Amino acid sequence: MIKVFLAGYNGSMGQKAIKMIQANDDFKLVGGLAPSANDSDKNKYQLSNDMKLFNNLSDVNVSADVWVDFTVPSSVYENVKFAIEHGMRPVVGTTGLSDSQLDELKSMAKSHNLGGLIAPNFGLSAVLLMKFAQEAAQYFPDVEIIEMHHDDKKDAPSGTALNTAKLIDKVRPAHEQGADDNVETLDHVRGGDYNGIRIHAVRLPGYVAHEQVLFGGTGEALTIRQDSFDRGSFMNGVKIGIEKVMNISELVVGLENIM
Repeated sequence: MIKVFLAGYNGSMGQKAIKMIQANDDFKLVGGLAPSANDSDKNKYQLSNDMKLFNNLSDVNVSADVWVDFTVPSSVYENVKFAIEHGMRPVVGTTGLSDSQLDELKSMAKSHNLGGLIAPNFGLSAVLLMKFAQEAAQYFPDVEIIEMHHDDKKDAPSGTALNTAKLIDKVRPAHEQGADDNVETLDHVRGGDYNGIRIHAVRLPGYVAHEQVLFGGTGEALTIRQDSFDRGSFMNGVKIGIEKVMNISELVVGLENIM
């Protein structure tokens, strides 16, 4: 039995995670964190009476094997740091961690001999998109990324789009696409720039999580697209993450690295 603590249990992803954990006989949900947490949430979200709920990180006092985090970018770093310091293996779907924060958390996990996962995306289609995009970039170095998400998403670009750019950057020479004398008559109209890879973020109601990677070559083009229409599609990846971190001793980034 893997005991799971769920930070952000009352959010859209958190509620999907509750159902997935409760439906799995190998998992037990033992605690949760949310700023507005109170005992009435046990009825609202159909939680067991013995589950401990906390509204402040410093008050968390529960024994758990895995810390699942679906909170917000402003709190995820402190949450994951707390989890590692208290012997809980992090499985993190919250984006917004900087490279320096990732490096520090990896070092902490290594010193505590704890496995963990930070996944820019738990959708299997998104993981495959990143894998295919990296392979294609070896043949099509001219590439741009468009990510589209719901209008409540706090950070931009998405962690998936940024990770896609990082994977592509490993296999292609850095260069700018477009004319050398390109002039922007509207600031930032060419999108964000990651070592010459342009990333464009769309935020609209009705969307969930979607990404396109556009490759251009002489006389041809290649587009790889991924669509997540329901947050429930991410739960297979979360389940894999919870299971796999129990058998590793380092913090890894990307679901593809433990599949």
